[in-house]
Amino acid sequence: MAGLVPGFVTMAVALTLAQQLEQTISFGIFVLGAALALLSALAWRRERDRRMAVVAVGYLMFAIYGFVVFLEYFLLPYLSVRTVELLEHGAAALILVGLLAFFVALTRD
Repeated sequence: MAGLVPGFVTMAVALTLAQQLEQTISFGIFVLGAALALLSALAWRRERDRRMAVVAVGYLMFAIYGFVVFLEYFLLPYLSVRTVELLEHGAAALILVGLLAFFVALTRD
């Protein structure tokens, strides 16, 4: 249901409880991942330890994943369901990359 407000197009989407929970948790993953990536990047700038840079990238991957899943229902009016689902499930590879980055940071000297 789209309604016109002076200068804006608003979109109201009725979400189920499960979808609202998914969006809320995904936004939390985005915010926490972005904050931890920022703090890790600041620590890397101060210490110049390569492992901190790898950890910052790992946290950034989690943040990007959370943002993509959060945007899922906002993208549905503009993209096909297949495209949005492919984007969401493809973004799960970012979790794999993030976990791999943490493994590399822990095992490298």
